[in-house]
Amino acid sequence: MLPLNLMPAETRRAVRFVLTDIDDTLTTEGRLPGVAYQALEDLRGAGLVVVPITGRPAGWCDHIARMWPVDGVVGENGAFYFRYDPAARRMIRRHHRDADQRARDARALERLKGEILAAVPGAAVSADQAYREADLAIDFREDVPPLPMEEVQRIKALFEAAGAVAKISSIHVNGWFGDYDKLTMTRLFFREVLGEDLDAVREQVVFAGDSPNDAPMFAFFPNSVGVANVLDLKDHMEALPGYVTGARGGEGFAELARALVSAR
Repeated sequence: MLPLNLMPAETRRAVRFVLTDIDDTLTTEGRLPGVAYQALEDLRGAGLVVVPITGRPAGWCDHIARMWPVDGVVGENGAFYFRYDPAARRMIRRHHRDADQRARDARALERLKGEILAAVPGAAVSADQAYREADLAIDFREDVPPLPMEEVQRIKALFEAAGAVAKISSIHVNGWFGDYDKLTMTRLFFREVLGEDLDAVREQVVFAGDSPNDAPMFAFFPNSVGVANVLDLKDHMEALPGYVTGARGGEGFAELARALVSAR
């Protein structure tokens, strides 16, 4: 990982799309600071396409797509994308799995929830679970005392033993059924909403993130950027970003936005 200030100016000028994780990338200590929200405004004002790529739930993503200065949102680690069409006053919702599949998945995840909570004392169902459509989020440090990483890995292993996909974020372990992740749905968003082939424009994309569930994005995008707290979890990553900011969380994202806007 190189310091962000070593990203060449010509690379920054070529960026057309900014994709970003939310928790601990846009947020700092669980809150969205004004500097990060202003950074989203500044990026869009400079003509860049901005899309959060998050593990957060459908209910939150509906709000984000409607009210934040973004061009859409990929949620629940790739379960769907939402895009609000202001001219038509309509929310466009695209899921990876259909409603019947999601209903079957929900029943299986409900059974799995009890097994995980019984096996890992101190873990809890995420407070945002009521607003989810496709996955189960197990909280290991957002609203509960932080669990050791070996217990976090145990949660992940329990999901996988049941045939689910599991990813570790900075606060949750998210588990789901289905062959998708953040990158899978990002590809669909680019093709169906932006009319772009992601492989063809990958060098015009910056992805910002901080945790293991961002690894597919870090691996794919040569100009990926970790906010400084990515270093906290680097030993648990399958892939690392190409660059890292000097600041953590939302302040780190604002640092990235300034670097991109100034190059234009």
